[in-house]
Amino acid sequence: MSVSQIFHRRTELGLLVLSAFFVSAMLINLELSQGNTLTSELAWVIGGFVVIFLAAHCVLCFVAPHADQIMLPVTATLNGLGLVMIYRIDEANGTSLVTRQVQWTFVGVVLLVLVLVFLREYRSLSRYSYLLGLVGLALLALPLVWPQPADAEARIWITFGPFSLQPGEFSKILLLLFFAQLLVNKRALFTVAGYRVLGLSFPRLRDLAPILAVWAIAILIMAGTNDFGPALLLFATVLGMLYLATGRVSWLFIGVVLVALGGTGVYMISAKIQDRVSNFLDPFSTYDSSGFQLANSLFGMSWGGLTGTGIGQGHPDIIPVVWTDFILAAVGEEMGLVGLSGVLVLFALLVTRGFRTALLARDSYGKLVASGLSLTIAIQVFVVVAGISALMPMTGLTTPFMSAGGSSLMANYMLLGILLRISDAARRPAAAPADSTDGSAGLSPVGGAEGRTPEGGEGTGYMPAVGKVN
Repeated sequence: MSVSQIFHRRTELGLLVLSAFFVSAMLINLELSQGNTLTSELAWVIGGFVVIFLAAHCVLCFVAPHADQIMLPVTATLNGLGLVMIYRIDEANGTSLVTRQVQWTFVGVVLLVLVLVFLREYRSLSRYSYLLGLVGLALLALPLVWPQPADAEARIWITFGPFSLQPGEFSKILLLLFFAQLLVNKRALFTVAGYRVLGLSFPRLRDLAPILAVWAIAILIMAGTNDFGPALLLFATVLGMLYLATGRVSWLFIGVVLVALGGTGVYMISAKIQDRVSNFLDPFSTYDSSGFQLANSLFGMSWGGLTGTGIGQGHPDIIPVVWTDFILAAVGEEMGLVGLSGVLVLFALLVTRGFRTALLARDSYGKLVASGLSLTIAIQVFVVVAGISALMPMTGLTTPFMSAGGSSLMANYMLLGILLRISDAARRPAAAPADSTDGSAGLSPVGGAEGRTPEGGEGTGYMPAVGKVN
């Protein structure tokens, strides 16, 4: 190891410098727009951001030198934009959430580093898949037996003195690791032809057991916690992984039917879900009560228009708890459709790099883990944006890397650490060292250029093509 290795990942370093400049400029512009002088708190936020991600870059240079060089800068930019919006909301409300958010960012990046340092071979996780699944289920169920605050709408928290944690944020990673190994082991089971209806091949009834089990778990979670966001995210991600593993459109059709049945059942017994559906249909009819949050989100984004009101010139603080699941509404108001679209492009870039990692991975387990983790980010962002814009009922999910809160930040940085570890293994030269800085030269993805698989009918999807090289 030498100091020169710090500059080995030049693309990543350059993008991190650009990200730091962008976030710093936005924070300084925010302070000046409010007529404030530059304070030590602002220096703390900017300095903390720079030091945290510079340290993460240095660690990557030594422990994962071949990992994707785009993921960390994109994540840093999203995290920085979240800090800007939280700092702006602090200015309006007289709070100090941004200081704690910088601290949680530090903890999250430390967890990312720990994942990279101790998880030197991601395939070792497959040996503990059933244990990881059990721990994931236990974390999901823990809030059901843990004392909850009297005013809590959903049973999703566990509290230790002054600290609160959402164990469901971590359980989704453990459960995805479990389902990835299950799909690898039982791939043949899911591709067996059963019944054929309207040109679609459906599985045999006895082969539906795994997906029905996931569906039942999701329904129990929704009923027990009175919160359908995490359950929807888990079920949709597992369904997407199943489609990637088999290439069968019929699995998606089955999933849609199960979601419709489960959603209808939960709607009939949960007053909270009924309120959210009513707000989705007409938030203005209940403006003075349950529709206040969503209605003001729509007002704010409408006022922001194409280019936004300008950073610090809007009123996102009118939206209740805007710093959590409605932070993108604040972005839409003050940065407009252009700014919000830029944020979505950043998420799309992060998800795309995750799927490219899946294409480059040399084993089926790595491919499914990388695609599953990337898919869960994509689904979560879609659900959040659809919720704040009244395209679907609100779910209470937070925006990855941007919303205030420690649980989401820590879990998503651990997710990023696993993705970077898989990327490092996939891009590591198999024979002679490559000349490129990211270590990807000389490697060809499975299935030909860019990881494409041959065209074919059902059963020639993502994983069957991979299975030929295992």
